[in-house]
Amino acid sequence: MNVAKELINIKNFNVIYDVPFYGESALTVRDLITSIGLKKFFNKAGREKLHLLKDISLTVKEGERLGILGVNGTGKTTLCRHIAGLEGEKNLCNGKVVGIFNTAIGVMPELTGRENAKLLVELLYGELSKEEKKDIVDSSLEFSELGKMVDTPFKVYSKGMMARLFLSVVSSRPSEVLILDEVFDGADVFFNEKITKRVMEMISKSGCVLFVSHDNPKLLEVCNRGIVINNGKIQFDGEISEAINWYESNCRPKAIKQDEKV
Repeated sequence: MNVAKELINIKNFNVIYDVPFYGESALTVRDLITSIGLKKFFNKAGREKLHLLKDISLTVKEGERLGILGVNGTGKTTLCRHIAGLEGEKNLCNGKVVGIFNTAIGVMPELTGRENAKLLVELLYGELSKEEKKDIVDSSLEFSELGKMVDTPFKVYSKGMMARLFLSVVSSRPSEVLILDEVFDGADVFFNEKITKRVMEMISKSGCVLFVSHDNPKLLEVCNRGIVINNGKIQFDGEISEAINWYESNCRPKAIKQDEKV
C-alpha cells in the first residue's frame, strides 16, 4: 500500500515578534531624545512581545489541498511565509515550495512587463535551465494577452494588468508544495475565468496545496481539508465544508443589523 509522502511537518511552531518602542522610527533629534526617554521609563524590562503564532502543529501530505481560514491579522500569511522560507530559518517543508502571495512580489515598477516576467521566473524557477525559463516567460506573456504593453514600464499598468502578468507567470508550473494566498485578487472579470482554469490545472498537478482565501465557493472548489487559525492557534482541522461552518459560527464578525445603533 502506497503511503502519502509528508510534504509539510510542523511541530509546536511559534512566531514571536518584538513590538517596536514608541517613537523608535523617530526622524528628528527631539523625537529621538523623547523616544529614548520613553524607552527607559516605560520599557525597563525590554520590548513587549507579540506572540502571533502559538504552538502550531501541522502535517500536510501529498494530495491534500488545505484551505486556511481566519480573520485578517490572525497569522495565516505569516504561517505561509515561514513555510515558504520567506521568513525565519526553520525548514518546514520536505519538497520544493512555490509561494504566491500578491501581485507585487519581486516586481520592479521601472522595468517593463517583459523584464519583470524574467525576474519572476528567476525568483520562482531559478533551478531550471536557461531554455526552460525562456519558454516560461514567452508562454506566460502570450497567455497574459497584454500585447505590446509587455514592453512598457510596469508602473503604468492598471491593477488588472499587473494581476494578469503576475498570475500568468506564477501559474505556469506545478510544485511539490504550492502556497496560494488570495491569488485571484485584482484580476479583471474577463481574464478571471481563463486564469482560474490555469491555476486549477496547476493545483491538480502539484503535490500539496495551501490555499488562503475568504471566498467560500473557491475554498470548496479547491480544497479537501481545512484549518481555522484563531488567536494564533489552529482551533479546527477537518473536512473543508466543516471548517467553513466552524469559522462562520465561531470567528466571522457578526453583521450589524440595520435596526441596531452603531
